[in-house]
Amino acid sequence: MPTTTSTNKSTPKVGFVSLGCPKALTDSELILTQLSAEGYQTSKTFDGADLVIVNTCGFIDDAVKESLDTISEALAENGKVIVTGCLGARAAEDGSNLVQQVHPSVLAVTGPHATQEVMDAVHTHLPKPHDPFLDLVPGGFGEAGLKLTPKHYAYLKISEGCNHRCTFCIIPSMRGDLVSRPIGDVLKEARALFAGGVKELLVISQDTSAYGVDVKYRTGFWDGRPVKSRLYEMVQELGALAREYGAWVRLHYVYPYPSVDAVVELMAQGLVLPYLDVPFQHSHPDVLKRMKRPASGERNLERIQQWRATCPELIVRSTFIAGFPGETEEEFQHLLDFVQEAQIDRAGCFAYSDVNGAVANQLDGMLPMALRQERQARFMEVAERVSIEKLQRRVGATMQVLIDHAPALGRKGGRGRSYADAPEIDGVVHLLPPQKASKTLKVGEFTRAQIVQAQGHDLIAQPI
Repeated sequence: MPTTTSTNKSTPKVGFVSLGCPKALTDSELILTQLSAEGYQTSKTFDGADLVIVNTCGFIDDAVKESLDTISEALAENGKVIVTGCLGARAAEDGSNLVQQVHPSVLAVTGPHATQEVMDAVHTHLPKPHDPFLDLVPGGFGEAGLKLTPKHYAYLKISEGCNHRCTFCIIPSMRGDLVSRPIGDVLKEARALFAGGVKELLVISQDTSAYGVDVKYRTGFWDGRPVKSRLYEMVQELGALAREYGAWVRLHYVYPYPSVDAVVELMAQGLVLPYLDVPFQHSHPDVLKRMKRPASGERNLERIQQWRATCPELIVRSTFIAGFPGETEEEFQHLLDFVQEAQIDRAGCFAYSDVNGAVANQLDGMLPMALRQERQARFMEVAERVSIEKLQRRVGATMQVLIDHAPALGRKGGRGRSYADAPEIDGVVHLLPPQKASKTLKVGEFTRAQIVQAQGHDLIAQPI
């Protein structure tokens, strides 16, 4: 949570909790930027705030429970709570708003990407202290606003919503159809972040590959030049910007459309990190059909092999669902074989969650939860074996590492990540103390390091 920067007792203070995925985090950053621009301060505690905003997640049951529990805690400790985010858009079984049904005393409830609605609620219950046009944003990144991430990396959201109607997902009902940001705005924010010291830019959306589809890849303008609102051109421009600042660009939520082939060529050229976060969800054509997944799922293995032929250093991370309704043992075995043959570098797996409102709940063949969880465990055993075997091959290699943690200038070592590791979801590189007394490690800087050992999902390296 951001630190309070003033001791003025009359300045209104807002407590803030951000739950869920990076897309929710960027929504939180927009709200916090606006709060700061209008002169509000943030509080580290619920009871030290004049009101609390909770940005919720509502995708799976565990996330719903965490969000409702957090709202309950904020109400108990503060009493004045505004709720926003995906759970705010969820309806209860009787059609009423779920949050208001469970917590009728909340001040206001909005859905996701609703900065203005949240600010309107704040203004109603805690009038703004300043004119936003007269105040600067302390601790921000200029046009990019405030960020909740460490100073050296940041998420860049390029679009909102999704045009797909996957049967297990309710996100379109909460976040709406795809709406791409203007290309000039995307690149303007990226430049502001790089100029502010960001060394790793993580591109996110609900479907990164579909960027610009809704505006028919309309031509926008950037630095006086025409640029198409399309993934390939956006990655080209982001890569060129990153090169100016010696920074990384990492792509998340990339659906495996044929158009991604050209982006992999840019990775092979070193323009952006050779890392793709691809939400495959399953491998068997029949399961993918029941899921109503986009792209040609039966060609995913062939596509991965083609990508690796183009860019041998490519890292592929993905998420999968085990125990989807109707999944047979044969279909599940097909998934296990796929993970091994495709050599997925980093994989996560969820036991199918019958989220209220998901179309898949009406499909035949709902599996017992115990079987879903058993298949999830079997999947992770196979996926982890593949991942660990691939990490073992890194021993002896020299890699560039972005430093995330280095107390006392790294004299006793530190912690960082290679190009193969996205923050908080992949492994880390544990850095040993430098052998040279003159060598220091600083958070937000890069160091070269030789991998000396693989340890579980992580690597151990000697800075050089």
